[in-house]
Amino acid sequence: MDGSVERTDFLVIGGGVAGLRAAIELAPHAEVVVLTKAEPTESSTGYAQGGVAVALSDEDEVGIHYEDTVRAGDGLCKEEAVRVLVEEGPQYILELISWGAEFDREGSRLSFTKEAAHSRKRILHSRGDSTGREIERVLINKVRRFPSVKRYAFAFTLDLIVTEDRCIGATVLMDKRLVNIYAKAVILATGGAGQIFSRTTNPPISTGDGMAIAYRAGAILMDMEFIQFHPTTLYHPSAPQFLLSEAMRGEGAVLRNIHGEQFMQRYHEMADLAPRDVVTRAIISEMVRTQSRHVYLDLRHLDKDFVKERFPRIYSTCLQFDIDITEDLIPVSPAAHYIMGGVRTDLDGRTNLKGLFAAGEVACTGVHGANRLASNSLLEGIVFGARAGKGAMRYVEALGTGGYPAEERPRLKETANLGISEIEKMRSVLRRVMWNKVGIIRCERSLVSARRCLGEWERVKGMNFDNQRGLELKNMLTVAGLIVESALLRKGSVGAHYRSDFKERGEDWQRHTLCQKDKGVYWGGSCEG
Repeated sequence: MDGSVERTDFLVIGGGVAGLRAAIELAPHAEVVVLTKAEPTESSTGYAQGGVAVALSDEDEVGIHYEDTVRAGDGLCKEEAVRVLVEEGPQYILELISWGAEFDREGSRLSFTKEAAHSRKRILHSRGDSTGREIERVLINKVRRFPSVKRYAFAFTLDLIVTEDRCIGATVLMDKRLVNIYAKAVILATGGAGQIFSRTTNPPISTGDGMAIAYRAGAILMDMEFIQFHPTTLYHPSAPQFLLSEAMRGEGAVLRNIHGEQFMQRYHEMADLAPRDVVTRAIISEMVRTQSRHVYLDLRHLDKDFVKERFPRIYSTCLQFDIDITEDLIPVSPAAHYIMGGVRTDLDGRTNLKGLFAAGEVACTGVHGANRLASNSLLEGIVFGARAGKGAMRYVEALGTGGYPAEERPRLKETANLGISEIEKMRSVLRRVMWNKVGIIRCERSLVSARRCLGEWERVKGMNFDNQRGLELKNMLTVAGLIVESALLRKGSVGAHYRSDFKERGEDWQRHTLCQKDKGVYWGGSCEG
């Protein structure tokens, strides 16, 4: 399959909050191409119910937001990254409001709520539980105003184009044809990798593509063992794994086991408002103790009208499955939600490859440490998306005009002979293996078993596919392998990474795990190294 060639100033791969904010930063100065592998509105941003954390209320301070974030990160946050997040966050949220973002208010004042592990009310919401959708709406409308931005939907990035340790573009599958898009700088904003687990809150597109293509190109990935599992997703035979916002517990909902007993007070002094990793493991412990597949979330003691108004999307979705959250106990269980690790960047989105930048969930600045504080992800995407845009612009300005290689038309090599049914079977088995053996509670035995399973599919990572499902499978296998090897290297329990055979932190707990092609998985420096 011979393809075509296109050139732009900046290529942004991903159309969620981080990618859109980066594009907005670049658009007044240059041509920008934004790629989304599905519809333009399909990203994790639109699924974000909980809200966006920002120190704007009268009772809050950026210093307190900083302390809460570092505490949740369990000793592995890069403190400079946290400082950037909390100090620059307010100006970017106010900017969103000036662009038309509508957050919930009490009269003329912004309304703030509290979530787990936050010591102040600092969570902004839009229409109760549709915050991500509102931010996405505003950013898309802003991008549309720039004639310098082209947006291509249903465009799947196969690999980055790298020459002499410099990223100069990407090979993309669009409309069943290959296109080499050359750019002066590339920004990865492809989101997470939750789909490698059988239970996840992530949308179907979250298959770790950005991490995989960056790894194949030679970029360094960091802290891949740290996967955050959201404690409360709807558990119903015919329902999707619908996230039930942490804000529900922030407003007074409590967890009960199948016998109707509250249990969180036995596991943490903050009870139902304990950090996510603590709540998740407590739920698993109760499920094992009571031999059940779920626990319950209980809002029945709260005012019915308040619940309907505060959580309209959750209320209407649960009604579709005959659950009235104002009257019924809601069956819930944990699911993979967010990866703290990703492509290692500095505070301006730069990776170790010249010309390659990353922002949002695909990136790892160290801002989340070992466990992300609730509702910090949207803020991260906005702040570091903007910084990556600025960083890419500075890089190109310093680059000048010379040094570009000759353009080459892409050509798809001989494709794999795996049928779609075989691809789907492998995806299903992979997701079950990762959930059962590399999930919430891990040990050497389970991790080695997962490594063995992944080893049987090693050949697939070297195959070429002409369809998205096969290409995603390659990326899922790559990312799964890096998570397994990083989890094996970290012989200790920190934050969201919990090993039943090493319950203490371990000797190297303050160091970061690194992954790089041809080097494998190895120890990097400490959280400030």
